[in-house]
Amino acid sequence: MEAYAAIVERQGGEFVLDNVSIEDPRDGEVLVKVAAAGMCHTDLTVRDQYYPTPLPAVLGHEGSGVVEKIGRGVSTVKPGDKVVLSFSYCGTCPSCLKGHQAYCPSLFPLNFMGRRLDGSTPITRNGEDVNACFFGQSSFATYSIASENNCVKVADDAQIELLGPLGCGIQTGAGAVLNSLQPAPGSSIAIFGVGSVGLSALMAAKSSGCLKIIAVDRNPARLEVARELGATDVIDASTTNAQEAIVAMTGGGADYAMDTTAIPQVLRSAVESTHNMGETAVVGGAKMGTEFSLDMNNILFGRKLRGVVEGSSTPQVFIPQLIAMQKAGLFPFEKLCSFYDFDQINQAVEDTEKTGSAIKAILRM
Repeated sequence: MEAYAAIVERQGGEFVLDNVSIEDPRDGEVLVKVAAAGMCHTDLTVRDQYYPTPLPAVLGHEGSGVVEKIGRGVSTVKPGDKVVLSFSYCGTCPSCLKGHQAYCPSLFPLNFMGRRLDGSTPITRNGEDVNACFFGQSSFATYSIASENNCVKVADDAQIELLGPLGCGIQTGAGAVLNSLQPAPGSSIAIFGVGSVGLSALMAAKSSGCLKIIAVDRNPARLEVARELGATDVIDASTTNAQEAIVAMTGGGADYAMDTTAIPQVLRSAVESTHNMGETAVVGGAKMGTEFSLDMNNILFGRKLRGVVEGSSTPQVFIPQLIAMQKAGLFPFEKLCSFYDFDQINQAVEDTEKTGSAIKAILRM
């Protein structure tokens, strides 16, 4: 099958739009006609080779669309179903069987290797292999080969072009709060970095009944959006010591904190902005080998630090929950989204990482 795809050909390079060929789905695979795909920070960090996905590659991992064809053995979706595409996992290891799919030992090879586990790729260009299978989907293309585990069936009347970002960035932020931290009503939380992940966490914190929700960023426009979405306090970290301000305004430190920035100094500030029994979640993906330091005594006296991948979610359960929350007006993630035509992908990149005018860019195919 012929398709149109955005290809990263070299480290740090622009996305190049080109015609490609896509195989029919193999056993356990699904061919999806992509309606739209969100742009996630991870797409850009892989473009820059923070993670060693080989290039050239078709990236994109927040796809949504309609099932076109299924491979042998697929039973949970059928042609014509609307689906959101999320991360890939094996489904058979102890972590997956216990409902902890985001911590599957095969997560890295299934999502970042650029190939199926047998070394093959479903995409070629002019007869040459192109690395794909990114997060099991490579959805920066008009068609995607996904695994059955990637596919989350949604309602026939779902606004499918809007829903792709639920597959990664938005579920990461919301799930870090709802699934991992699980703040008690009346508690306080400080969120460092209010891009799409941080703002999703903020909306989840509001829905959880947090009484003090503190947004920290260096972008005044993002802080204004945070206030509109429910932040009780905002801190411009370019002019204010966030850690000191949070300790002061909470009377000793926040109950919870979250770092979305993957900047070591910011993560340390997040941890130290909590009180002695506070808990911090780190969700930002840093360059491989990045290290950070903490004063051990700040952990000794009860503080907790936990890593969170993909919002600790089971996508087939959590994504429908987020859709239901959005319909009920409790999780208005649509306010984060800006739409672009597929051939505007490099403009979407610029608006995302340079000007910051796009919080969550979505590419319409």
